[in-house]
Amino acid sequence: MNAWLIVLIAGLLETGWALGLKYSDGFTKPIPSVLTVVGALASFWLLSIAMKDLPVGTAYAVWVGIGAVGTAILSVFLFGDPVNLMRVLGVLLIIGGIIALKFA
Repeated sequence: MNAWLIVLIAGLLETGWALGLKYSDGFTKPIPSVLTVVGALASFWLLSIAMKDLPVGTAYAVWVGIGAVGTAILSVFLFGDPVNLMRVLGVLLIIGGIIALKFA
């Protein structure tokens, strides 16, 4: 499987476990807690596989960027997080950084 696809999947799982932290309520809710831990472990594992073929700094930055962007966007819809110009510009800058690293 393509290393970039693996990083993408790992980043999406990162979004899932980051949101799962909120749903787990400090790891007091069993099902969201288990899903969060499983998602985190799967995300780390996939990232480690991608790092076999990609530079560590690039893979890690792209993974974090996907997770950060996904979490920021979904938290608006799921938790009513605020949307303002600075947050939108910040997300766009992260996306620009991910694209730049992909082609670097």
